[in-house]
Amino acid sequence: MEIFETHAHLDLPDFEDDREEIIEGCLESGITRIINIGFNRETSENSIKLAEKYSFIYATVGFHPHEASDYDAEAIKELARNERVVAIGEIGLDYFRNISPRHIQRKAFEEQILLAQEYDLPILIHNRDSHEDCMEILKETKAKNVLFHCFSGDVIFAEEVLNQGWKMAFGGNITFKKSNLGDVIRMVPNDAFMVETDSPYLAPVPHRGERNDPTYLPYIVQKIAEIRGQSPKQIAEMTYLNANKFFRL
Repeated sequence: MEIFETHAHLDLPDFEDDREEIIEGCLESGITRIINIGFNRETSENSIKLAEKYSFIYATVGFHPHEASDYDAEAIKELARNERVVAIGEIGLDYFRNISPRHIQRKAFEEQILLAQEYDLPILIHNRDSHEDCMEILKETKAKNVLFHCFSGDVIFAEEVLNQGWKMAFGGNITFKKSNLGDVIRMVPNDAFMVETDSPYLAPVPHRGERNDPTYLPYIVQKIAEIRGQSPKQIAEMTYLNANKFFRL
């Protein structure tokens, strides 16, 4: 069973001591494609380096809303030209922590959407407690090829996302006891969702609280299969196909 990891941060210091071992373990565990995510200039550059070293890893570049105050448009324009870059992200809005002022988050978000359109690249969205503004900006910029990373909205928001032709990815939080995403997971069409770990964050049950890594993806696949009444193999195959199509691989 092959699984496509659509959101990992394997370049972070959390993996400094065993990065190669973890990456090799991914292949042994059936994780045969990985998208490594940039969220500022340094991580975007590091993601490209990883993607250049490992043929089954691909990179994204962008400035996360927490990093919006340091947004460097010229750096992202240059990095996005690299052939190993398959998307702009993760970008978006985060009104839960408000590390960058909201008006600066919105400006950086909009500019990066427009850059993605200019370069004809998909967009990976970070959206936390900002559904209304996030949706408004995406619509105003006529964004296409959008993936909501670690989807956390309700059924109403999910329906709006799907009506726009956008996609969503589910991570380890769906395995948590207090997760309320069951109805969303049941209603999303087979061709509209993917899986991710957000490593090293959000480790799924039974590893909650540990450092996360892509080899824990089968727990997420299993949980989705249980909720949808499908087999893990079906979920793995569907999400692999969906991710290949979305990232044009």
